[in-house]
Amino acid sequence: MSKTVFELVDQLPKDNMTVKALRALDFVVPGEWNNLVGFENTIRTVTGETDEDMIQQIGDRAITLYNDKSEGYQRALWLYQTIDSASSALGTAALANKVAQNVPFLSVLGNLTPKPEKAQTIDLSLKLVTELLAFCQINGIPGDSIGDFAGALGDYGGESLMRMAALVCFDGLIPLGPDFILMTQDWIAKLSPSDMQDNPAFKSIGSMIPGGNPAGQLGFIGESFSSVSGWMGSFVSDRGLTPQNVLGHLQNFVEISADKVDYVGAFLDMTTNYYEHTGVQTLAHRLIERAVAEI
Repeated sequence: MSKTVFELVDQLPKDNMTVKALRALDFVVPGEWNNLVGFENTIRTVTGETDEDMIQQIGDRAITLYNDKSEGYQRALWLYQTIDSASSALGTAALANKVAQNVPFLSVLGNLTPKPEKAQTIDLSLKLVTELLAFCQINGIPGDSIGDFAGALGDYGGESLMRMAALVCFDGLIPLGPDFILMTQDWIAKLSPSDMQDNPAFKSIGSMIPGGNPAGQLGFIGESFSSVSGWMGSFVSDRGLTPQNVLGHLQNFVEISADKVDYVGAFLDMTTNYYEHTGVQTLAHRLIERAVAEI
């Protein structure tokens, strides 16, 4: 039995590796992300409502909306969860266990190898496409609405903006360096449909990607990435982001030695599920806002 929406929100971790990593990015989007945990707490925070009956009504309506299979909320959650598990399928449990014991970063490196550039650029572009697809599901618009998504990015805030900040920092800048946008576009241009079919993340979410076949889907992925490359470039330059300053902030929360920087991308892949974590928060937020509007 899959979890109900209120269980998902109630069971979000208050503090773990994902939360620490996201807190380290507060300097990128100051004050945007508050780790909202608990369904009722989220309703109160989002609506400012104090009346218990009203809170109950909003919660009930949100649950009904989430459970309605004709709405896209469950598919959006599936996307967020699936892309995270695809990028961290490397023995996460063992690693998370070590991290929980507060063992220094170095002791876990035995299990890690940095992802090759090609795999990292595919994963970055697929995470971006996941965001686009989930956005379309949540907003009830066709899954190929690239323009709507690119336009909406400018209005992103809260946990959605934090998710994009993490995408840029943890899947772009840290593993690929300051030229990650151009590098990813270059790789996408060189990829073949079979490169995509060999990628675990593509295998996981490919069924949801528009395009009809791997060649068409690769075209859609390239178009999606290009459509937000301007936004990502501005996001980085406006905030003066570099791999170095992101790492510097990360080191305030996680122990990382300077000579192991190459491994940080792999480490974050394995120990964090920031798409799922913030995705659950985004879903709760949107469901609650819609429930209030409909009551």
